[in-house]
Amino acid sequence: MPKIVDHDQYRKELLQGCLALFAERGYGSITMRQIAKGLSVSTGTLYHYFPSKESIFMQLVQELCEQDISNFFAQASEEGSLEERLQAVMDFVLQNIQKYHQQLLLWVDFFQQTREGSEAEILFLRQIWDRTRDTLKDYLQVQDPAILDFIMVFVDGLMIQFIYNRGFQRMEWFEQQCQLTIQMILRHEQHCLETQT
Repeated sequence: MPKIVDHDQYRKELLQGCLALFAERGYGSITMRQIAKGLSVSTGTLYHYFPSKESIFMQLVQELCEQDISNFFAQASEEGSLEERLQAVMDFVLQNIQKYHQQLLLWVDFFQQTREGSEAEILFLRQIWDRTRDTLKDYLQVQDPAILDFIMVFVDGLMIQFIYNRGFQRMEWFEQQCQLTIQMILRHEQHCLETQT
């Protein structure tokens, strides 16, 4: 009897392996043949699931986004004040900060190698940004898109701090920055309420 393969699950397993390979070797330094070897699959099998290295990257970004959203809602309470919800978001970021730092470096490498990305790639990554922002909007119940973008830019800025030698040993610094950001957003929201009345 032939073995039944869950192709979607197998594709996800391959993507997870690709993340480790990209992180280890860099997006620009690894070929499809090397990826197949690193995953212990044939090149034909790899091309069956992914037509190109760019396709692997884009599917990986989408998969990581969906995993993050799912993981966040698995642990976050949908009750509470705006401050409590913001704290839940910041706590999740801090719990995953090393992973996000690794991902940011991979995204930068991708753009360096693809010469700023094609229009399709840029549109795709913009859709990922929008999906994340829409999820934040629903969870935080904040309507101002500028605040939502601010939160996401702040998170990217945290990741860049690792490049400036803040490092993981300085978690209190990251926690302090998160608290300052939460207070700024709360003051902004309070100001908006006061000006509406």
